[in-house]
Amino acid sequence: MARIAGIDLPNKHVDIALTYIYGIGRSSAIKICRTTGIDTERRINDLSPEEINELRQSIENDYTVEGRLRTLVSLNIKRLMDIGSYRGLRHRKGLPVRGQRTRTNARTRKGKRKTVAGKKK
Repeated sequence: MARIAGIDLPNKHVDIALTYIYGIGRSSAIKICRTTGIDTERRINDLSPEEINELRQSIENDYTVEGRLRTLVSLNIKRLMDIGSYRGLRHRKGLPVRGQRTRTNARTRKGKRKTVAGKKK
């Protein structure tokens, strides 16, 4: 089992396996395979240690992944909250940040429903 950026990659096609690394999607994975000259149809367990090392070097040099990327994202969100921007306030309140409607839906972001008592007559 290959280990890149602290992640054990599953025995799948190289381009799919690379997406298990936080910060690498399908298009990035295909680009990495192209630059290293590794066929995307090969499986991770079929790669030689030299090829795995090439992948590792390519990712380390050209991409921000895993821990560093998570830190950057959290610092960016914290900065938005500190300067008091609209997006920062939405993050702070736990509401959708990108303009989605909240009258209905938005349950993922808002959490479980909290029932408010009806008006008494």
